[in-house]
Amino acid sequence: MQARRHLLRPAARQRRSRRIATGVPQRLWLFDLDNTLHDTSHAIFPRINLGMTQAVVEALGVDVDAANLLRTQYWKRYGATVIGLVRHHGIDAGSFLLRSHDFDVAPLIRAERGLAQRLRSLPGRKVLLTNAPFHYARAVLRHLGILNQFDSLWALEHMRLHGEFRPKPSPALLRYVLAREGVPASRAVLVEDTLDNLRGARQVGLRTVHVYHPGTPFAKSHARNRPGYVDLRVNSIRDLLLRRRPLRG
Repeated sequence: MQARRHLLRPAARQRRSRRIATGVPQRLWLFDLDNTLHDTSHAIFPRINLGMTQAVVEALGVDVDAANLLRTQYWKRYGATVIGLVRHHGIDAGSFLLRSHDFDVAPLIRAERGLAQRLRSLPGRKVLLTNAPFHYARAVLRHLGILNQFDSLWALEHMRLHGEFRPKPSPALLRYVLAREGVPASRAVLVEDTLDNLRGARQVGLRTVHVYHPGTPFAKSHARNRPGYVDLRVNSIRDLLLRRRPLRG
């Protein structure tokens, strides 16, 4: 397996080992990024959409309509457009991700106030698990002032198993992340806006928190009912702090 996460704190692995030796590993919070920790639909998603389309146009030499069609097909089939482009067109994933997310995130970000303090108040370790590119995810965390809240960061580039991309909702990827982070599924929680990813997490045995955001694809069709694989539905990190009792244990 080739998946590797980016350690943000070099001593994190040693601290994990000591906790596991006592038989009581801390709760591990796996946080998604877009429409979970910040409101990506406000301005960033439109900017990403433009960048992705233009990157496909340049990579394949097609027109905008064809590029948008391929983007949609590959995203629905593989969970990320870049995976389809790699598999079917042999494009370089790193170059494509840099080109498609080549913009300044600072003026586009919108998030709830006091996010850093709220994450600090949440007991347990925090790890970012996002299907977004690493450079983009790190830039967003830095601008939000929460980069130092996370022990490690798993981005799309790190989600390769046996040479193939396996992003969320891949159960194999989630099991590998848990193994590398040294925490059993029973002590881990995925906090996420996308229901398919939460369904995959439940298959592995994780607790699940659905951060409802109306801008997430297909979110409105699930607005009324909480699926059985979701332990808790919230609207914000503040809401998670206030209502996390069902996740204890």
